[in-house]
Amino acid sequence: MRIIPLSVIGFYLGLLSAFSQTPQQDDSSTYKNRKLKTYEVNFIGSYYSQDGNHSAVTGGTGTEKLTDFSTAIDLLITRKDTLDRTHSWNFEIAADAYSSASSDKIDPTTISSASSQDIRYYPSASYTIRNERKHHSIGFEGSFSQEFDYTSFGTALNLSKFSKDNNREVSLKLQAFFDRWKIILPIELRGNMNGHSVDLSKDQRNSFNASIVFSQIVNSRFQFAIIADPSYQQGLLGTLFNRIYFADNSLSVEKLPDTRTKYPIGLRMNYFLTDQLILRTFLRYYTDDWDLKSNTFSIETPYKISPLFSVSPFYRFYTQTAIKYFAGYKEHLPSEEFYSSDYDLSEFNSQFFGINLRKVSVDGIFGIKTWNTIELRYGYYMRSDGLRANTITLALMFK
Repeated sequence: MRIIPLSVIGFYLGLLSAFSQTPQQDDSSTYKNRKLKTYEVNFIGSYYSQDGNHSAVTGGTGTEKLTDFSTAIDLLITRKDTLDRTHSWNFEIAADAYSSASSDKIDPTTISSASSQDIRYYPSASYTIRNERKHHSIGFEGSFSQEFDYTSFGTALNLSKFSKDNNREVSLKLQAFFDRWKIILPIELRGNMNGHSVDLSKDQRNSFNASIVFSQIVNSRFQFAIIADPSYQQGLLGTLFNRIYFADNSLSVEKLPDTRTKYPIGLRMNYFLTDQLILRTFLRYYTDDWDLKSNTFSIETPYKISPLFSVSPFYRFYTQTAIKYFAGYKEHLPSEEFYSSDYDLSEFNSQFFGINLRKVSVDGIFGIKTWNTIELRYGYYMRSDGLRANTITLALMFK
């Protein structure tokens, strides 16, 4: 099963450093009453559908048909204090409702198992203080996610340092996620593992991520960012309802190491070719200690047809090697220590392309003055192993 989830993506640009303190004046004559104000409300909805013939649930063969409806509402509230610092509160409520034919094969004797369709909830909240006088910001985040077989809690710390003219920023973001899985085995292996050793006592997975970003505006036309996102995972990293069919016709479930370290690095470049046309490119190299290596190249070219309407075609090419524990249906040997037939971990390349339409209105859209932006994005995904997917996203901004 493969899902491309709806997400709201952003950068926190800054650096962990010793922040100097500025003396505060105790002068009530300079006090200004700063009230909370709603700065921005975003609504995002998307539909995703896919099909393929390499389901990990059925050992690397079988349907990967899946549909996913995603919605998110994002609320940003800001306030300026007496020291001219900007306090920002961001609240997001999001949910995915999906239907998966492959997950229903965990127990094919049922008409419809709990895993065939489910709703995933993932609310989050963050708080940030941006100090223009001292040229730094600090923020905190908390998140929660739950669906039929797992629960996750997340936390994050964001620190940034930026130049006086705001042309240069460096950031550090630290994240931790603490997941707990519900142990679910394929129906035919419940109570009988056919002599294969599987540790059923582990039901937790912890992930620790860091993001270091250096961003520079070179001139009025060119800007770039260098991004490093190392991460470390420990715990239950395999999926216990993914079947493994061995070459001797015996059956077990996916078994992977209980640690994984990842080392991605990327380069993002934006260049304003003209006042109407922007060239946005992204390069990324990834490697980890499971021997997976990948390269990503993407390009997007927003073009302003008018000051208030733009069209953005985009294209992404991705290629990866297989992890050293991957083999297809009935290709693993029972003597192997670790094994997976999940084609997301196999060698493949993929292409993702489509178009984004964006309309902005200073007077409001459809007569609603606070509704100032609407975006519609369509993408088509194709993978060398036969997986195909379509996704369409609608984003609305009220300000």
